Amino acid sequence: MSYDFDRVIDRKNTNSLKYDFAKERGMREDALPLWVADMDFQTAPEIIEALHQEVDHGIFGYTEGKDAYFEAVKQWMEQSHQWEVKRNWLIKTPGIVFALAMAVKAYTEKGESVLIQQPVYYPFSEVIVDNQRKLINNSLININGHYEIDFEDFEKKIVDNDVKLFLLCNPHNPASRVWTRDELQKMGEICLKHQVLIVSDEIHSDFIYPGYKHTVLATLSEELADITITCTAPSKTFNLAGLQISNIFISNQKLRRKFRKEVDAAGYSQVNVMGLVACQVAYEKGRPWLEALNQYLLGNLNFVRTFLQEQLPEIKLIEPEGTYLLWLDFRKLNLSPEELEDLIVNQAKLWLDSGAIFGEDGNGYQRINIACPRETLKQALNQLKNAIEQR
Repeated sequence: MSYDFDRVIDRKNTNSLKYDFAKERGMREDALPLWVADMDFQTAPEIIEALHQEVDHGIFGYTEGKDAYFEAVKQWMEQSHQWEVKRNWLIKTPGIVFALAMAVKAYTEKGESVLIQQPVYYPFSEVIVDNQRKLINNSLININGHYEIDFEDFEKKIVDNDVKLFLLCNPHNPASRVWTRDELQKMGEICLKHQVLIVSDEIHSDFIYPGYKHTVLATLSEELADITITCTAPSKTFNLAGLQISNIFISNQKLRRKFRKEVDAAGYSQVNVMGLVACQVAYEKGRPWLEALNQYLLGNLNFVRTFLQEQLPEIKLIEPEGTYLLWLDFRKLNLSPEELEDLIVNQAKLWLDSGAIFGEDGNGYQRINIACPRETLKQALNQLKNAIEQR
């Protein structure tokens, strides 16, 4: 089956966060949005058909996943990531950010330290600070356009601050790193040594570029699996974020009980019925669509790389290893954060994610979502080029 990822779908006036809430978020309404991490593509047709069948049934009562749901998830993890999961490890949540918050509350007390690696997805810091925990940052180091981990600082920050919990982003958003087995092993061994629990956000694990391979942290050893909470979801992979379904795996029974207790304390029980349907069908029938999508995204990446090299050499692409979110380095323009934001928003009329929201380490950068038709991407880059030329 062929899929038309070039088709431009009008998302305005659909209550889309990406397209319909510029004014509410302090953004000019004529800005082209390539910010939040959802895609401008319809999901796999098999998923749409299954959701139509559910709608036609017409009853949307409390719903749970049965054997077929878990088998679909289990098979996906085995085939995609060589990870054999067990049913009793699984706790379903309405999203991974919710799961991060539950983990912070389950495994730390107010005032205790939680480690992250900025620049990183901004809800990581929010769930720490908003729950009155102490945010500790092990800054990633940009070495010639490639982000690396300062392992000495990683361990020092853990020891000096008595860190209890580490929120890992793998693949990393926005640095687009797919951490190697060796890097994961080193971080894991330090966490084992100092009794630090790990929450591994692996939501982007189905978007890996050629030459790289995603490693599920919990597969490295039983010892690491025993201290790891692994967060997965079909939402990024199949553009299902609004259906609110995530699959959280915790093999350690004690940790699982603590996590479950926090979820219960939040008053949450059954997940969205449509999310259950979509996740199961996605993992059962969606692989051909995903494979075609990844080829299209690779084409978009190649287009951006070539455009920047030929038209905007002063903007450096941080070469991505995974995700459909590109991290662009604007520092050669020598603009203040305010000047850079003015260039992007008011002159180029683009709505990107400012690097500053990912932490101080993100100053001078912008994140752009390339999961859109190539014509949209071409329009965005031409607007950026014209704005820079007219400075």
